Amino acid sequence: MGKTRLEAFSDGVIAIITIMVLEMKAPHGAEFSALWANLHLLFWLSLVPFVTGWMGENHFAQLPVALYGGVLLMAAIAYFILAQVLIHLHGRNAALAVALGSDFKGKASIVFYVLAIPLAFVSQWLALAIYALVAALWFIPDRRIENTLHD
Repeated sequence: MGKTRLEAFSDGVIAIITIMVLEMKAPHGAEFSALWANLHLLFWLSLVPFVTGWMGENHFAQLPVALYGGVLLMAAIAYFILAQVLIHLHGRNAALAVALGSDFKGKASIVFYVLAIPLAFVSQWLALAIYALVAALWFIPDRRIENTLHD
């Protein structure tokens, strides 16, 4: 494929994408907030591999373990924000709001991470144990969600 042919092909792809974007309904209000809240969560989750690798390369040193907790804390906060935005978008009586209830896991995660981050400078192994505890907390299925979906 020649250079001019490749340029023509890329111009065509860009034109089609532009038309598709213009035809889509742009989000507004709460829908726009949900989009940004989701992107916020995805941003923090995208940093997890980096801090995990840094923590491993430094043999679980204090600063990488604390920064790992910081990224997990920000992801937990972003999750909580996303959940609240979605509840606001769909209403307090929607299935999502009923299933989340008081969102114990979301709130407990934030509290545990806030406690574990400074603890990483005292004992990184205790901080890692708290991170594992939070992971185990999320691993346990929440029956309210299953019950809400079946109703």
